[in-house]
Amino acid sequence: MFSSTWNFLKRHKRKFIFAGAFVGGVYFLGKYAQKKIREIQEREASEYIAQARRQFHFESNQRTCNMTVLSMLPTLREAILHHLNSESLTTLLKSKPANKLDIWEDLKIISFTRSVVAVYSTCMLVVLLRVQLNIIGGYLYLDNSVSKSGMMPLAPPDVQQQYLSSIQHLLGDGLSEMITEVKKAVQNTLGGVSLKQSLSLQELEQHLNQIRAQVEEGDGGSTHRPLSWYMMPDEENTLAAQACGLTENDITTIKLLNETRDMLESPDFGTVLNTCLNRGFNRFLDNMAEFFRPPPGAQGDSTPITTPDSLSHVSLPVAKIIPIVNGQIHSICSEIPSHFVQVRAHLPLGRISIFESQQKML
Repeated sequence: MFSSTWNFLKRHKRKFIFAGAFVGGVYFLGKYAQKKIREIQEREASEYIAQARRQFHFESNQRTCNMTVLSMLPTLREAILHHLNSESLTTLLKSKPANKLDIWEDLKIISFTRSVVAVYSTCMLVVLLRVQLNIIGGYLYLDNSVSKSGMMPLAPPDVQQQYLSSIQHLLGDGLSEMITEVKKAVQNTLGGVSLKQSLSLQELEQHLNQIRAQVEEGDGGSTHRPLSWYMMPDEENTLAAQACGLTENDITTIKLLNETRDMLESPDFGTVLNTCLNRGFNRFLDNMAEFFRPPPGAQGDSTPITTPDSLSHVSLPVAKIIPIVNGQIHSICSEIPSHFVQVRAHLPLGRISIFESQQKML
């Protein structure tokens, strides 16, 4: 029996060798495939967790930005009211002075200037803070990721404070320069408009567009400054201007400021800011539209008084528009969450690479 079995094995030795090699190869190949599948699954799980952490960090950053904007709006509002004090002019008008017409003209320019400046400055505040917090947030995320390795943080608290304090330029010198530029544009556009002249909402919008065009594109009479100039000081005014005595934190701050300046000068940032400005001025006009509604029953019961066509037939004298425009700053720069603030805070970030790039950097 054993001899016959042995003879059978000898006759089919080659077949058994090939069969054994095949079975062994399939076994080891299966083990290798299982190992690779496990590695891929673990890598995908790690990537998913990392992406979820980045997304949470990014969204948390945006919430922080919105809360920071709301907390800074009262300071911005007071700065604008300090530079463009219309209340003193209205007090003078109550005393019936001899130069009443001149005071009304000054009030017209100041009222429009401070509302236009309020829209510009709040939009700039929103987008600048988003850029700053996204940049510093990227460094903080990396710091948290490498903290276990004992490495020095890339953005220590002193650097964060020094970097974020650069927002004061927008609330100080930048705001003053912006007021000068906007006031000149308002004077050029509305200076010749009589107080008795009536304007429709569409005509008011046309005047605002003319003011915006002069501020954003220049009037050809002087060197035009981009809007980013009002948000950050010139490079020679930064810490880099100091010839010596720079600490390591100062150098890191300069790096952050340079990254911010490069971003503010990018086309993508211009798209973001322009989107925010369009929404801000549209909301301003929506607020003004509330005062351009025709009287009840003026166009018949069958015509809705809220249609754009009905609004186009309503005109108000400039003298009546002035106090309405003058009071808009309290809505524009309100620290209470409002629709006006929300339309500027909720930008379409998903389609704008300037913020996506910050998220991907993490």
